[in-house]
Amino acid sequence: MRRTMTNRIDSVLNEQPPGLWPFLAAGYPNVEVTAEMLRAMGRLPIRGVEVGFPFSDPIADGPVIQQAFSEALAKGVRIRQVFDMIAAVRREVEFALLAMVSASIVYRLGLAEFVEHAKGAGFDGVIVPDLSLEEAPSLAAVLREANLGLSMLIAPTTSADRQRRIAETASGFLYYVSVQGTTGERSALPADLGEQVGRLKTATGCRVLVGFGISTPEHVREVCTFADGAIVGSAIVRRIGRLIGEGRRQVEIIEETVRFVGSLAGA
Repeated sequence: MRRTMTNRIDSVLNEQPPGLWPFLAAGYPNVEVTAEMLRAMGRLPIRGVEVGFPFSDPIADGPVIQQAFSEALAKGVRIRQVFDMIAAVRREVEFALLAMVSASIVYRLGLAEFVEHAKGAGFDGVIVPDLSLEEAPSLAAVLREANLGLSMLIAPTTSADRQRRIAETASGFLYYVSVQGTTGERSALPADLGEQVGRLKTATGCRVLVGFGISTPEHVREVCTFADGAIVGSAIVRRIGRLIGEGRRQVEIIEETVRFVGSLAGA
C-alpha cells in the first residue's frame, strides 16, 4: 500500500480499540436529514462515515441501499448537493469521511475535477466499488497529490496476486468483503472470517476494515477483535426506511437512527 502524508483516515485507524464505520445513503430521505445525522454522529465513538453518492445502477449494493439511492435520485439529489452538504458538516465533526461513489460519476466529472470537489468538501478518501484494478492507479495518483485515500475492495475470491496488486495501489485501508454477493444483512458471519482477514493483513501489511453482512452489535464486536474496523450499511439504511414507512417525523428518524448507530458503536 502506497503511503501519503498522514490524513484523518490514518489518524483514526491508529486509535484503539478498532471501531465502527457507518454508511449513509446521501439524500435519503433528504439531504438535510443526512447532514443532521452526520452532525449527531459526531457525539458517538465512531471512527468514520462512508457517504454513498446516489447512483442509478449500483454494482455491489443490495436491494435496501438500491432503493434508498433510487428514492434520493427521484427527489432530485445530485452530486453537487452532496459535496455542498459535506462541506457544511465537515467543520462540525472530527471523524473521517469517505465518499462511496461509482466510477461513472468520477469519470463523468473527470478525475481531477472530482478529486478537487472531494478535497474541497472535506472528504478524507474515496471508495469506488466498480473501479477496475487497471484504472485504479490513475485515480490513486490524483488522490495522492491531494492527500486523499483510495480504499479498495477485496473479496474472499480475490487471488493472492491480485490482493498484492490492490494493496500496492490502495491507501488508507483495504475494504474486505466478508461474503460473496451484494450488501445486505446476514444472521451470521462466515466462520473463517477472522482467519481470512488475518491472512490478508499479514500478506499486505495493510489496515483492513470489514463490511457486507455486518448488522448487529455482536457482529461489530466480533469483527473488531481481528479487523481494524467494522462497516455497517444496510442495517442502518433499512432502519431509516422503516421509520419513513411508519410516517415518523424527521427529528424522530434522526434520533432513532443515531440511537441505533450508537448501539453498534458501543459494541
